[in-house]
Amino acid sequence: MPSQSSAAMLQCGGFRLPGAGTLVMAIVNLTADSFSGDGLAGDPVRAVAYARRQIEAGADLLDIGAESSRPGAVPVSVDEELRLLLPVLDALAGCGVPISVDTYKPRVMRAALAHGASMINDIYALRMPGALAAVADSDCAICLMHMQGDPSSMQKNPVYSDVLDEVRCFLRERVAAASEAGIARERLLLDPGFGFGKTVQHNLELLRRLEQLSMEGLPVLAGLSRKSMLGAVTARSVEDRVAGSIAAALLAAQRGARILRVHDVAQTRDALAVWRAVEGQGERSTEIEMCLT
Repeated sequence: MPSQSSAAMLQCGGFRLPGAGTLVMAIVNLTADSFSGDGLAGDPVRAVAYARRQIEAGADLLDIGAESSRPGAVPVSVDEELRLLLPVLDALAGCGVPISVDTYKPRVMRAALAHGASMINDIYALRMPGALAAVADSDCAICLMHMQGDPSSMQKNPVYSDVLDEVRCFLRERVAAASEAGIARERLLLDPGFGFGKTVQHNLELLRRLEQLSMEGLPVLAGLSRKSMLGAVTARSVEDRVAGSIAAALLAAQRGARILRVHDVAQTRDALAVWRAVEGQGERSTEIEMCLT
C-alpha cells in the first residue's frame, strides 16, 4: 500500500485538507445533460437539498458543476453557467465542507470564488486564456486534469504511446505553468482524467499504475464513478454501476488517491472504512481543518 505519510496539507480556501488518508468528494451536477442521469436540471432548491444529503452521508467535499463535460457535450455560455451555479453556492454558504466548482471558464472561476468556492476543478488544467490569472491571487485549491482533445471529440480516437508517461508529462507542464504564475504547490492536486480522451485499456492502465502518477507529494484526485469504462468491464448500464464504482474507488485509494470523486458517498465511505480497519488505520486518522485566519 502506498504511503501518504510524507504528503503535505492541501490549502483549500478557508480549509486545509489532511496530508494523509482518503477523502470523499460528492458530485453535484446542476445540468440536465448528465451521462449518469443524476443531473438536477437547474433546480436550485433540489440541488441544495441533494448537496446537504451528501454531506449527511459523509461527503468531505462537494464538487458542483453547471456544464456537462461528458463525451459529445455541447458547451454552455458563461451567463447560463453562472445562472445555474451561483444560487446554489450562495445557499450552501457555511455548509461546513469545502466546495469545489467544476469549470474551465475564468469568469466563472472568479465568480465562484467570490461566492465562497474553495476549489476550482478544471478539466483544461488552467489552459484557457486568463484562467491562471483568475485563480493565482486566491487561496483556493486547484485540480489540474489531463484531457486529450476536448469533450466534443475526445473519445473519437484517443491514441498514446505510453498513457501514463504522457499524462505525467502533461501534468508536470501544467504544474510548472501554475508555479510560474505564482500558485503555491500546496494548492495543487492532479487528476489523470479517467474517460477524458482515453480508451478502456488506457483507463485501466492508468488505474493499475496510479501510484506512479503523483509528483513530489502532490495529491491525486480520482474520478471513476459510473464511467463507461466500468460499463465495458461489467456490462452494466450506468444506473447499475454502483458496485463497480466502489471497487474502482477502493483500488484508486489503495494506489494512493487522496480524493475520490463519487456519486455514491455512503457506500464509498463504507468500503473505505473496511479497508482502513483491515489495514489497522482506525476509523479516521485525520480531519479537514478550518483555517481561523
